Amino acid sequence: MTTILLARHGQASFGQQNYDQLSKLGCTQASLLGQHYANTQRRIDAVFSGNLVRQRDSARHFWEAYQHSVTASSNEPILDLSAPESYVIDEFAEFNHKDVFIKSNPAFTSQAAIDAELAKADAPKDRLGELFHLAMQRWHAGDSDTDYIESWPQFSNRAQKALEQVQNRVAQMNHLQHNSTVLVFTSGGIIAAITAKLLHQGSQTAYQINRSLVNTGVTSIMLPNQTPNLLSLNEYSHLFDKGERFVTWR
Repeated sequence: MTTILLARHGQASFGQQNYDQLSKLGCTQASLLGQHYANTQRRIDAVFSGNLVRQRDSARHFWEAYQHSVTASSNEPILDLSAPESYVIDEFAEFNHKDVFIKSNPAFTSQAAIDAELAKADAPKDRLGELFHLAMQRWHAGDSDTDYIESWPQFSNRAQKALEQVQNRVAQMNHLQHNSTVLVFTSGGIIAAITAKLLHQGSQTAYQINRSLVNTGVTSIMLPNQTPNLLSLNEYSHLFDKGERFVTWR
């Protein structure tokens, strides 16, 4: 029986002009997951990621920590960083944060306007978090779907296609056995959308799940008879074991 592990990327650069890059802590978090799986002899037979920098770099840092402690079960590479087409699945990219944020308030159409709003706050990062929470509520509510580049229903459908894509990739990899374990580095929105669907829940549940997901936390999905079943959600003992400062949500 194949198991798919969906790992959220390491901590990115929240509040920075370029969010799509791992922080120093984010690199460490991905490495800790690799070390943990190597030390506990958790066999990973293939690694995939979405196409965003923070997703691909998480996969790289995981692999650098994991590969030296494992023995491949076949001659096929578990992850070939020199061939992105072999492991990148575009559908696992996150939704467009900037679009969701900008569409939440007509005043946020320029970076200067956003900076001016944040400058009023005693804690700018906390204020940014509050504003983003309001933006996410609007996106998930479904009352303004036509405003967005990708509405919540469209994004949720893409998330389900992402899961199908990795299932198809696994089915085409002849070296994988029936009890293989596949790891995918993606983002919180994708994991939440897939999980909510497996639980037969809607957008509000997906949003609450997304808010709880830890950086490099792992959600497990089993595929008995190729039908996805949720096994576990947001497992992050690899971080907590090292100390609370390694546990982050954004």
